[in-house]
Amino acid sequence: MREVIRPGQERFVAPLSHTPLEATGTVDESQSPESQWLVAWKSLRSNWMFWVAAVILLGVTVVVVAPGLFTSVDPMDSDLSRSLDGPSPGHPAGFDKQGYDVFARTIYGARASVLVGILCTLVVAVLGTVTGMIAGFYGGKVDTVVSRIADMFFAIPLLLGAIVGLSMVDNRFPERGYWGAIFAVVFALAAFGWPQVTRIARGAVLEVKNLEFIDAARAIGASPLRNLVRHVLPNSLPPVIVVSTVSLGIFIVAEATLSFLGIGLPYGIVSWGNDIAAAQNQVRSGTRLGVMYWPAGALMITALGFILLGDAVSDALDPKRKNR
Repeated sequence: MREVIRPGQERFVAPLSHTPLEATGTVDESQSPESQWLVAWKSLRSNWMFWVAAVILLGVTVVVVAPGLFTSVDPMDSDLSRSLDGPSPGHPAGFDKQGYDVFARTIYGARASVLVGILCTLVVAVLGTVTGMIAGFYGGKVDTVVSRIADMFFAIPLLLGAIVGLSMVDNRFPERGYWGAIFAVVFALAAFGWPQVTRIARGAVLEVKNLEFIDAARAIGASPLRNLVRHVLPNSLPPVIVVSTVSLGIFIVAEATLSFLGIGLPYGIVSWGNDIAAAQNQVRSGTRLGVMYWPAGALMITALGFILLGDAVSDALDPKRKNR
């Protein structure tokens, strides 16, 4: 049937010289393609939350590594004659009830608290990533077994499980020393903290393993283990990194809570939780509240730094989140 063109319906066709089709869809091959990590870094460094968190955590790192730069007072040097004395030259935060320098204990207390948080996060991240990757990638009975075990641990609240676990350790090994006390708290928290990372890693693997490039790798002969390690794992890490970053601050607060309850680090180990617990009488009486404010403020600022870093990393690794 012949097409009828009415007046005003004529079609305009531009000359070929006005439409350089050869330039359409050209790609600049002079530079190598950017990886997702480089793109994430460019996004990260333009985020104000990242720089605030970086300043906070850099300061905390310096305090942990070199506390002697900030005070020359021994945090375990007790002078009962100065009990609850106010600030004085060389002692900007005064003294607590036992005659300890509050500022010195706040500075040196960062080491144990941050160390527990870092070690606990490492254990949780590794254990959760491995179990989540195996469950999500292999599926079937393996997925069922791993998921049900994770659900059993996930059903127990983190602090409640840690309290019960540490109580058992205290009864069996009352004298554990510095590193023994540190590792006891780390494993008590990690034992009930890994299921969350497992769930996140499993979900990320389930999303990634069905993508086209995984099928392509399988088609050219890549073994399941090679596919998992070389392709699935790197592309499933972003959500795990985000939750691990935020969890670091949560574990530091959890250690302080356990120490405040008297079942975390022994009082002989200087930590923020122990100092907050020692200031309970001042809180109840309303006198010399600065004894509590210094370690509590340090704990709050450190946790805030990790939470801000987690939000910034989440924005960088998940661009869709910015539009939500």
